[in-house]
Parts: sequence; C-alpha cells; structure tokens
Amino acid sequence: MSFTVAITGRPNVGKSTFFNRMLEQRKAIVDDTSGVTRDRQYGVAEWTGKTFNVIDTGGFVAHSEDVFEREIRKQVHIAIEEANAIIFMCDVTTGITNLDQEMAEMLRRSPKPVYLVVNKVDNHARMLEASEFYGLGFTNTFFISSISGSGTGELLDAVTASMPHREEEDEKDSLPKFAIIGQPNVGKSSLLNALTGKERTIVSNIAGTTRDSIHTTYNLFNKEFILIDTAGIRRKAKVNEDLEFYSVIRAVKAVDEADVCLLLLDAKQGITAQDLNIFSLCVKKGKGIVVLVNKWDAVEKKTNTARDYEKVLKQKLAPFTDVPVMFISATEKLRILQSMEMALTVYHNRKQKIATSKLNDVMLKAVAAYHAPVVRGHPLKIKYVTQLPTVVPSFAFFCNYPDDVKTPYKNYLENQLREKFKFTGVPIRIFFRKK
Repeated sequence: MSFTVAITGRPNVGKSTFFNRMLEQRKAIVDDTSGVTRDRQYGVAEWTGKTFNVIDTGGFVAHSEDVFEREIRKQVHIAIEEANAIIFMCDVTTGITNLDQEMAEMLRRSPKPVYLVVNKVDNHARMLEASEFYGLGFTNTFFISSISGSGTGELLDAVTASMPHREEEDEKDSLPKFAIIGQPNVGKSSLLNALTGKERTIVSNIAGTTRDSIHTTYNLFNKEFILIDTAGIRRKAKVNEDLEFYSVIRAVKAVDEADVCLLLLDAKQGITAQDLNIFSLCVKKGKGIVVLVNKWDAVEKKTNTARDYEKVLKQKLAPFTDVPVMFISATEKLRILQSMEMALTVYHNRKQKIATSKLNDVMLKAVAAYHAPVVRGHPLKIKYVTQLPTVVPSFAFFCNYPDDVKTPYKNYLENQLREKFKFTGVPIRIFFRKK
C-alpha cells in the first residue's frame, strides 16, 4: 500500500524548502523567483518508522504568468483526486490572498485529509499574524518555518497518524508484478500490446495517451505475471495541457505496487534527468530493475554500438550498475520475450534466501581475503553474517565496531555478495551490528 502526500499552494510560499526538509536533502532548486521548481519533484520521506511518497506540485506549474492560476487550479484537482493526504501551504508574510481563498474552497470539499500549513512563522509577531489563517476553516492547521524546521515535527506526526499500518503482505501466492515505467512517449503501451498481442491501450505518438495504470495478466509460454502499464495521462483535445504531475503520481504508485520495474528509455534520446529520478526512486524502494532501451531498430549500428551505449548508460546509473540492459523494439517485437525472461530472473534474484551457513562460509572468506581498515588502532573484526527476513534482500554483518565501517568497505562486501550469489538488477541493503 503506497501513501502519497502532495504539497500544494500558490508559487513562492516555500513548498520546495519544506519538501527538501522532508526528504532531508537539497533536491529541489530553491530560489525566491516564483515558478523556479521546474523539475518534477517527488521522493520518499520517512517519519517515526513510516515511509510515504511526497510530491511537490510546484514543479508542475506552467511558466507564463497568465496561465499560472489555471495550472495551479488543475493541480489542486489532481492532488485531490490522486494523493492520500494534502498539505496546503500558505505564507504568513503575505496574509491570505485571493488565490489562497480559492484553493481553500476547493480543498474544503475534498474527502481527503487536508493539512493547512502556514509557513515562515519564525517569531512571536508572525505567530500572532498567522492566527488569521484559522479563518480558512481547516481543523488541521500548523504554523511552521520550513527554513529552521520549527513546527514540522508536529505536522509530520499528524500526517503519519492518518496512515494505515503497513502489513508485510503475504507474497507466497501472488504473481510477479512488473511495472512498465518511463517518460511519456517512449513506447510503454506499445510494449504492453506487443507482449499481450491485444490492443489493450490506445497507441499514438502524442505524449500522454494512457491515463490509468492498466493491469494485464500475462500467461503465455508457461509464464504468468502481471504487467502494469503506467503512462498515466488523460488524453486531451489540447495536448499542451501540462498534466505530467498526473503521470508522476501514477508512476510512483506503480513502483510501490511492483516487484520489478521495467524502465523504458528511448534509444535516440538516451537517459534523461527524469529517468534517473525514477531509477533512484526504484532503488530507494528496493525494487528489482531492468533497463529496456526501446526503438533500437531506429538506431544506426556500428560494430560495438550496443556495448558502447550500455557503457555510457551505466556511467550515468552509477553507483548501482549491476542492472541488466536490454536493447528492444516494441513495434518490431525485437527481444521483448527475452526482456520478460530477464524480468523474471531479476524477480527470482530478489526473492532468494541464502542459508546462513553458506553465507558465512562464502562471506567470511571474502572478509579474510581483504581485511577491513583498522579503526583507531583496533582491527575491525566481522564475526558472523546473516540475511534478514525482509522483502528487499538485506544482510546484517556482526562486528566489533559497527559504526566505523566506511563506505568503500561496505561497497566491497556488497560487490562480493553480488558476485557470489546472483543479485543482478536488485538493490541490496547491508547493515553492521554489534555482536
């Protein structure tokens, strides 16, 4: 079950600063020019052990003044429709504006929980000024300062309190789920149609033809799995309407549902910043990944075209490069069945459980072959290793100084695990614990 929180509000109230604080990283560009969030912003936040998706809608506003308000209205509608909870942000320094009033009116009708957040409340005088926002009529009202972080804890407590407790789903009988993700117009629907042999989805070369994520059960050649096509934008008469925000929410939800994500790229465009964003989201969520380079039939080939292409691709995907890359053409049905075989392989790689005796046998030899650096004059000793009972392959190494293991050594152990036990296409987690 994925829980998605959308941050809405008019431009320049501090949505991106707050988004960065929730993700604890400087991911959005922060600037006090309105409409500066040009990238689609989404990420995974964690608070008191609960994980949820956060989407900063600032990035979805078109950048010419006259359409600002129309675009914002449209986004609020999408947020109401698609997110599980909505943070509605205002700015104490400007007071309540007409646009705030209008958005408040739309949001009050929403069945979803709405949290009114008044930003830039960083002194006593502003605290008094902020009380006028109670007039907007929201039960959940919070005064915060995104920059200093004051008040954000109480807000996050309230947001996560409404989240359902996630039960580890019983995965024994469920079919493997593969999500087809990627930019609009890279051929996601064409791939689905080529695999199922049915025109399940409308295919056109207008970006954003598919609106819903479509689940299709695939059962051919003794293989059975569920394909999720996530294009995610409603087809409109006016194609220039910017509803990419839509496809992002849908793609993020599909990633949550999937076991393996098939990241589809356009061979001519290569990998874009948005693709890397989606890729790192899949890694962070511990999903299996297969990269499919589509429209390969349209690329001029020389002797080592594919090899060179893959090399450049993996440099961009670093540090997680143990990912299968397949060159396909959905329209020509080139290597599409092999790519499904690969997805199933990655699915099984992610499910594998390694016996503790075998794990220790192999990994303690790897530790002996390359000793960990000395910590404050003491040798770091790893005594024992075990696989943890989690959905994402995770391993605990028990040692005498768990907090002092540096990244290069952790990377060495991860590479050894990948080499000795097949984990291609699967992010793995490594923890160090005190014996």
